[in-house]
Amino acid sequence: MKQKDAAIKQKLSGGAGFEGYYSALFKERWQSLKSALGQEPLYVTLDFSGGGGSCQPYYMDAASVCAALCLPVTSGGKVLDMCAAPGGKSLVLAGGMGEDTLLYSNELSADRKKRLDKVLDDCIPVDRRNHVITSCSDGATWCRREGEAFASILLDAPCSSERHVLADGKYLSQWSASRIKSLATRQWALLSSAWRLLAPGGFLLYATCALSPDENDGVVSRLFKKFPDAFQLKKAEARGFMAGRLDSFQGQILGPDGSKALDSLLGTFDSAEETGFGLHLRPDTCGGAGPLYFSLLHKLLKDS
Repeated sequence: MKQKDAAIKQKLSGGAGFEGYYSALFKERWQSLKSALGQEPLYVTLDFSGGGGSCQPYYMDAASVCAALCLPVTSGGKVLDMCAAPGGKSLVLAGGMGEDTLLYSNELSADRKKRLDKVLDDCIPVDRRNHVITSCSDGATWCRREGEAFASILLDAPCSSERHVLADGKYLSQWSASRIKSLATRQWALLSSAWRLLAPGGFLLYATCALSPDENDGVVSRLFKKFPDAFQLKKAEARGFMAGRLDSFQGQILGPDGSKALDSLLGTFDSAEETGFGLHLRPDTCGGAGPLYFSLLHKLLKDS
């Protein structure tokens, strides 16, 4: 029976297939979730203009800001944003770095890497921009060239992005359940590479804007089967890191009304639903933010 269900699932495609797949996944919740996906996301503004120069504001989904703020960025060492374009999460990471920290922002696509460079050039002060090194490379193969070199890694992996699919009839007509399987394979290649690049004692944040568990918990669960040094931080621990990063953020994060968004971001985080291996911010319960899944992972020291 399971094999038959899996076969049916893989044949789903187009708008009708999309509807069938997600209504079966979320059941009676799907209609309210679908409606929330069709609304304007909850945006906040990153503003580094107080640091001098002519920095432009950057508008970003509040859920993505929450996730990026959960990743500890310690003084010194190297930080990696493995799939960095268009650049918002790199801005969040750069806003919490010390002067002795280097951020490596990587993007596979040359065109998207150009956009990444422009965002960084336009939105952060020159002195902070000088601590960000961009590259155009396949993160899934990076571990073949370098070892456990990074103290913190953010992996916002390519995903189904159902919010964008629903907003574009062309993408909706091209949707298929089989693509979820292909994306999960790619996501695992990136995550396993990132884990090999992470230094013992370091932190990795895996994120997607997907709703499908196959791209979220399904990918992270493989990490615990493969690597015995993987440890998942719980919601309260992630919130503690986020609160600390908000206090030390070297720039402003503003809400839709122009006021500081510190308390509202913590409220958005608190709305995240706990899953088996992470947290999921979904727009029907998070004031329009998301969807954004993330899992904060810690690499245990070798003698732990």
